[in-house]
Amino acid sequence: MKLSEVRSPLAKARNWGSAHDGVSHFLWQRLTAIALIPLSLWFIWSILSLATGANRVELLNWLSSGFHATALILLLLAMFYHAKLGIQVVIEDYIHGPALKFACLFLNFFLNYGMAALSVLAVLKLHLHLFK
Repeated sequence: MKLSEVRSPLAKARNWGSAHDGVSHFLWQRLTAIALIPLSLWFIWSILSLATGANRVELLNWLSSGFHATALILLLLAMFYHAKLGIQVVIEDYIHGPALKFACLFLNFFLNYGMAALSVLAVLKLHLHLFK
C-alpha cells in the first residue's frame, strides 16, 4: 500500500499553494464590475452630450466640474483595477513557465497601475489647470 493511498484528501491538498486570496480576488472583480456599470453609462452619456454641438467653453466647463473629475477618476481606477484582475487570472491559468508567468504578472501589475496613475494625473492636471 502506498503512502498516498493512506493520506486523507486534506493531507494530499496541503502545500499545494495558498487558498487565501481567491475569495478576495473574486469579490474585487465583481465589485469593480458593478461599479463600472453606472460609471460607464455616465461617461457615455457625458461624451454623447458633449459631442452633439459642444464648443470649447462647454468642454472646459465640463472638465472644471468637481463631480465630473471625480467620476472620471473613479471610472479610470475601477477600469484599470478590473483589467488587472482579469488579465492576472488569464496569466495564472494559461502561462505555465514560472519565469514567463512571473514576467507577465510583473508587466500586468506595472502597466495597469502605471496607466491608472498617468490617467488620474492627466485628469487632475486638466481639472486643476482650469482654475489658474
